[in-house]
Amino acid sequence: MNANFPRLGMLLKGYPRISETFISGEILELEKKGIPLEIYSLRKPRESFAHSFVKDIKAPVLYVPEYVHSAGKDLLYANGKLFLKIPFRFLNVGLQASIRAIERRTGATLRHFLQAGFICQKRLLNRPIIHIHAHFCHTPTSVALFAADLMKIPFSFTAHAKDIYTSEVPQLRRKIRRAKFVVTCTKYNKRYLSKVAGSIRTPIHVVYHGIDLSMFRFNEASFPPAPPYRILSVGRLVEKKGYDILLKALKILKNRGLDFEFLHAGDGEDSLRILKMSHVLGLSNQTKFLGTLTQDEVIKLYRTSHCFVLACKIAKNGDRDGLPNVILEAMAVGIPVVSTTVSAIPEAVENEKTGFLVPPEEPLLLANSIQRVLSNVSDSSVRSLIVRARQKVEDSFDRRIWADRLYTIMQNAIQLS
Repeated sequence: MNANFPRLGMLLKGYPRISETFISGEILELEKKGIPLEIYSLRKPRESFAHSFVKDIKAPVLYVPEYVHSAGKDLLYANGKLFLKIPFRFLNVGLQASIRAIERRTGATLRHFLQAGFICQKRLLNRPIIHIHAHFCHTPTSVALFAADLMKIPFSFTAHAKDIYTSEVPQLRRKIRRAKFVVTCTKYNKRYLSKVAGSIRTPIHVVYHGIDLSMFRFNEASFPPAPPYRILSVGRLVEKKGYDILLKALKILKNRGLDFEFLHAGDGEDSLRILKMSHVLGLSNQTKFLGTLTQDEVIKLYRTSHCFVLACKIAKNGDRDGLPNVILEAMAVGIPVVSTTVSAIPEAVENEKTGFLVPPEEPLLLANSIQRVLSNVSDSSVRSLIVRARQKVEDSFDRRIWADRLYTIMQNAIQLS
């Protein structure tokens, strides 16, 4: 590819990340459609492995120093070189960053400015990067905004879940105002962002993450619906996923005499608490926590499970899920899904049509729905439900459809053609 061909800079919190399959998938689809891009990651990968398809991504990656205290010399050296190239612009943007840091009483703003300067000096200065797009509207978008100011180029961002609902409203509004466009992954999110934006006219687009349906073959009736029933959940062990509620529901099922085993894939900051809770509730013999797995390993679990459960709730700090891709994956494979009415989950799971929904933080209702599924897993009603669920994913969450939509948005906005 011609080194002078206009290209897109993609600014990420971390790359690659096992828990952010949707971002890597999006990058791969954009590359397939001919958008030349490169990646700037604010964090090195925390896992020693990645999903198999990541190797197909061709974009070069620049890893940006994450903290000033551990890599201050590199950050200051790069920013010093940038200052010599664009002194007046550097001082102007740096002054704005300093004022905001004082107003917000946080040094993070200055770190974001230095990270932006590092990216500019290493990748943007005198190179054909004509637009920056950031994933997540907190730190990555803050860095993207400074980099765009330093280079006098436009930026945009995709807002997901935690980043939206834990952001300060004035800061979020400011970023929406400054962006050329905003992308978000659910209608629920768009309603919230539009309310925050008020009269601001920045376009806000809904682009579902979607899934690669070729990876999730429909597998109806491929396993015997007999005890012990296998209940599966996939997700990070964090407050908003509601695993404390799910364990309480499993305890109810055990007390009722239901023969089951519970498998969980994922890790997170609440791992020790959830493992301890499982032991205290007397569920150690029924529960297996498998840790972080690759997508291929998770797909194997989908194919041998009888029910998929995700007990999402709103965390104390306002954090919540958008529409977890694992729900779409389970629906695509043909496992009955039980989840909650939180956030955008009802955009995919329609109660008693494509799955079962209960209010959040209701372990008794959750247990009832799980038992209902498992008691009827071989019946025609549940079979019809999983067929409708697969059709819902094909019609509304095929990644190729949404990649086309995103490509059109990017192409129109940054005129790469």
